[in-house]
Amino acid sequence: MTGSADGVFGNLIIIRGAGDLATAVAIRLHNSGFRVLCLEVGRPTVIRRTVSFAQAVFDGQACVEGVKARLVSAQEIGKAFEEDIVPVLVDPEADAVKSLHPRVLVDAIIAKRNLGTSRDMAPFTVALGPGFTAGVDVDCVIETARGHNLARLIYSGSAAPNTGIPGNIEGFTSERVIHSPCAGTFHAVRKIGDIVGKGETIAFVDDTPVPVSIDGMIRGLLHNGLPVPEHFKIADIDPRGKRADYLTCSDKARALGGAVLEAVMNFLSGRFEKQI
Repeated sequence: MTGSADGVFGNLIIIRGAGDLATAVAIRLHNSGFRVLCLEVGRPTVIRRTVSFAQAVFDGQACVEGVKARLVSAQEIGKAFEEDIVPVLVDPEADAVKSLHPRVLVDAIIAKRNLGTSRDMAPFTVALGPGFTAGVDVDCVIETARGHNLARLIYSGSAAPNTGIPGNIEGFTSERVIHSPCAGTFHAVRKIGDIVGKGETIAFVDDTPVPVSIDGMIRGLLHNGLPVPEHFKIADIDPRGKRADYLTCSDKARALGGAVLEAVMNFLSGRFEKQI
């Protein structure tokens, strides 16, 4: 490891989370020349796995839009950077922040609440979505709710509260998201990208079948073998069917990636001055 005034690696941005939105942020920052480290839990429950670096936790590696990610130990982070790969570290408590001293920390867990991120974790801190107050929990909050204010940078105050209603695609909202009918172990019998019909079984939770509620393409599906509580989000059906794109970042994810990059550049250019 090579030390620098900007931390162990220099020009380092740590992202808490590696789901689909966090991955789009990581890709935008990586492609802009930053060293990006993603921190994840040991058994990620993301469903949009084909566009999530979190899948590297299960498979050892992942690739989204040509950007490669790899599961690493703390000692392997530097090697990943040398190979132009985004390292993914299992570190749910963000302990790496204390030793690596990133210039920027981004909370992209999308938990709708703060799971331990604070302004003192880096010179500049950003959080996506509700659960944070800019100027209190982090330096900048980014709006994640679809609509006119999507991707807006908030330097004072909070993002819009979570409505619990998924985004509208061709008139469908809540119907798109499939939840576990009971507690148990998840096992899929179909895969992401499959076209399915209303009522078709796509998975089981223990022995209980999980049918879909609309026709469409499976855009998201939980990893096999994970335990789930009742009413846990386990799949996402896109009513556009064959027109749906499950292999690249969504429009919303791209917008958020651009917003985080804007916030980071505001900080690095000196346009943002942190108030203590």
